[in-house]
Amino acid sequence: MAAKIADTPPDSPVLTDYDRAHIKTYLRLLDAQAAKADWREVAGLVLGLDVARDLGAAQACHAAHLARARWLVAQGYRGLREPPDSEG
Repeated sequence: MAAKIADTPPDSPVLTDYDRAHIKTYLRLLDAQAAKADWREVAGLVLGLDVARDLGAAQACHAAHLARARWLVAQGYRGLREPPDSEG
């Protein structure tokens, strides 16, 4: 079973357990962005959100997770070399 998606990912300067559990999700978000996929479709398929139910919340969740995915690629990947229990 896939890890549950939070409304917002962590806002931490280090890689968290949540990030580790969602690396595949982050990569799928980045792939979808590179393919210029519609964010609404991505939010439904990748994040499992009901976009029609709450468009604003779905857009915010998608944007926040995409931003975290970009952070992972730019900086957070360094934490992958550390054991999970060494982060705060």
